[in-house]
Amino acid sequence: MAVDVLPLDAKIIEILSGISTATLTTVLLKKGLRNVWMRGTRPLKPGQPRLVGRAFTLRFVPAREDLATPASWSNPISTRSAIEAMPEGVIAIADAMGVTDAGIFGDILCARMAKRKVAALITDGVVRDGAGVIGTGLPVWCQGNAAPPSVAGLTFINWQEPVGCGGVAVFPNDVVVVDDDGAVLIPQALVDEVTDLAAEQEAQESWIMGEVEGGAALPGLYPPNAENKARYEASRKKS
Repeated sequence: MAVDVLPLDAKIIEILSGISTATLTTVLLKKGLRNVWMRGTRPLKPGQPRLVGRAFTLRFVPAREDLATPASWSNPISTRSAIEAMPEGVIAIADAMGVTDAGIFGDILCARMAKRKVAALITDGVVRDGAGVIGTGLPVWCQGNAAPPSVAGLTFINWQEPVGCGGVAVFPNDVVVVDDDGAVLIPQALVDEVTDLAAEQEAQESWIMGEVEGGAALPGLYPPNAENKARYEASRKKS
């Protein structure tokens, strides 16, 4: 049974939209989570904005000739049906097993996602009709383009179930943040805590950068020792 998409607090979106994926990976590392960056998730178009949203998962498996056919696109379980189930604001996470010779979506499917106000598409595979996909305005992170359709190498199985994308386990309703450095997963249960910690780290690193630009040496500053922590805290109280 498909998992319903939970709403994501607007304040969480606002805060995480200002925090880099680099910072998030460090915060998650401190929480013991090392495998949160989805390999192969590169921006299809330069300059795409940092985006935050709930994960809406799509699962592909290797192509099987009796299932992976153009006729399958009209089945009740299909990529077309999955798109119609996507609520506004989600980030679609497609597990394509790293297959790079079959495009999971093309311009028409991406245009429909854009019309439904899906925030982004992220996959460890590729898309087809690359120029057309860019033209839809849907932000996409993937491994590039390929001309053949998905059924040339993949069978679509289902949506809103646990998947692996770029070597990362993604569950429906986990939160994804994606920017120029790729896509990072925040487990659903840790979203509030990680958001708070990341906001604090971002503020501290901004202060450290100011010190570096002022000529300060790195030892004892990054990471800050007790003296510099005290200076940072004092600067926060003044602001």
